[in-house]
Amino acid sequence: MVRFAPAVYERPDPEGERRRRIVRILQAALGAVDPAVAVRRHVQRRGDTLQVGDVAYDLRAYRRVLVVGAGKAGAPMAQAVEGILGDRITAGRVNVKYGHVAPTEVTTLTEAGHPIPDEAGVEGARAIAALLEDAHEDDLVVCLISGGGSALMTLPVDGVSLADMKALTDALLRRAATINEINTIRKHLDQLKGGNLAQLAAPATVVSLLLSDVVGNPLDVIASGPTVPDTSTFADAHGILERYGLLDEAPASVVEHLCRGMAGAIADTPKPGDPIFAQAQNVVVASNDLAARAAEQAAADQGLNPLVLSTYVEGEAREVAKVLVAVGREILASERPVRRPACVIVGGETTVTVRGDGKGGRNQEMALMAAISLEGIEDVNVVCLATDGTDGPTDASGALVDGTTVERGRALGLDPYDYLARNDAYLYFAPLNDLLLTGPTNTNVNDLAFVFVW
Repeated sequence: MVRFAPAVYERPDPEGERRRRIVRILQAALGAVDPAVAVRRHVQRRGDTLQVGDVAYDLRAYRRVLVVGAGKAGAPMAQAVEGILGDRITAGRVNVKYGHVAPTEVTTLTEAGHPIPDEAGVEGARAIAALLEDAHEDDLVVCLISGGGSALMTLPVDGVSLADMKALTDALLRRAATINEINTIRKHLDQLKGGNLAQLAAPATVVSLLLSDVVGNPLDVIASGPTVPDTSTFADAHGILERYGLLDEAPASVVEHLCRGMAGAIADTPKPGDPIFAQAQNVVVASNDLAARAAEQAAADQGLNPLVLSTYVEGEAREVAKVLVAVGREILASERPVRRPACVIVGGETTVTVRGDGKGGRNQEMALMAAISLEGIEDVNVVCLATDGTDGPTDASGALVDGTTVERGRALGLDPYDYLARNDAYLYFAPLNDLLLTGPTNTNVNDLAFVFVW
């Protein structure tokens, strides 16, 4: 069970009891997308038969079983696969985020940088490529993909450096580009993304287990789709840079590579219908929707009236926050769209346009705007949670706010508008004990936000 630091819910009743009920609901949501549990739910072995979803594989037909992959959930996923396949695994290489390791028997875990890729991730990706280069048709490749895999498994194309990729990623993040947009560009600058891992592993059989951190679970976007056909093009990638005004700011090597691709001088990523995917199976083992449905059930168990409003929420964090508060105010006024005591659940992934040099993440920023909009309103809590336990470059997974948050901050001399302008939500919430602190959860299925109306 994921444990939250107690300071956030050790409050006098009734606030303390309300927050304890909230924490139980959050724990249920995170427990439902535990990576090892998710893998075992979809993968079983009976003797020499490996059942993955609705497909059965005869292990006697394979000379080797190789495990590769990348993502924040890579360690527990590798542990689960090793527990299922045991000594049938020949070798394995999986890249994980720093601090997201766990003991494995055969699979080598490489800790690497996220969200900005680093040299460790490149070296780990190079080792993955080396493991797959001599794959044959009698090999079985099990690919473990989870949120963060795009940054963690970076192997730039020739002519584009890691420094170029870091600069580009940073520029896109600062302009609040969506993960779909960022990954479209990454797929056209990397040797493993956009179906290229499957191409490298062909003619081996490739089974990919995916823990989705992308709204709607599009397979070609999750970790930049290393084992699925790519529906985007060089022109799409170039268009995104143009739309964000980055053609002049982006590294020249990046723009040149995309232009060569548009001109047909470089082959595009593998597309739907390519025969390399004939022996590839992709299974989503956990997603934001699963976490939201678990929260819905837990809320009902806690005596609340739950409603999953949407798991497709995107947009600027501050604007989404205002909508969340509006839902809470509507319930207070009219008991629509659900009666009190209510728990409204939304999932997805917001973005932040970075204007300051503060410390925070999209969920903390959303919570701070919600706190401002909630000032003076009683009986409403808003919770914003990153399911991986690390919201932005911080050790917080988000924050829990109510109508007293701004008042309590001002009592300490904290101006919420000043902190919001600096993108400094972490340092606003820390002295109030309103941060949600779990440490790395070793899962990642996007974000969850909750509106509780008591």
